[in-house]
Amino acid sequence: MTEISFFQGELLLTAVWIAVRACVWLRQKHIDGKRELALLLMYVNLFVLIRITFFPAALSDGRVQPLIFDPEKVFPLRVNFVPFVRLLDFRYRWMMLLNVLGNVALFIPTGILMPLLWPRLDRFPRTVAAGLGLSLCIELLQLPFYARVSDIDDLIMNTLGAAAGYGILVLARRLLKKKTDR
Repeated sequence: MTEISFFQGELLLTAVWIAVRACVWLRQKHIDGKRELALLLMYVNLFVLIRITFFPAALSDGRVQPLIFDPEKVFPLRVNFVPFVRLLDFRYRWMMLLNVLGNVALFIPTGILMPLLWPRLDRFPRTVAAGLGLSLCIELLQLPFYARVSDIDDLIMNTLGAAAGYGILVLARRLLKKKTDR
């Protein structure tokens, strides 16, 4: 059995992030401050996504739980392929609502930041597909960790969040354009 703490995981991710950005800066020999700020926001977004999806806080004591890999407990895989059936498993209605709204809200920044960072994604279907792809990666990466469940509901709600984020971006652009046209 192998345990990975949140601190270890984020330390590794941060080291990789810094190394990649340093290589890019050395290669380009110039730093675009606005782009780097947007990339930093995307990194923070990924940091939050990883924290919430892989390292949940325990309901009883509030501590962040480690990610546990135990080869003997990987199978059977914990996957839910039936949409919305597990939503009824919550003990209280507020917990179900928190799950739904949380999964949607979690991907709103993704739907805003991806088109800003990568202009090729600046179309609704592409942003939604990228949000779906990121959510699918998270769900697939959760498979070997027996305490995590890969769930179609999360995939659907995360994708809706990316779509909502893109909608917010479009609305903000229209409001800014209207303001500058005056």
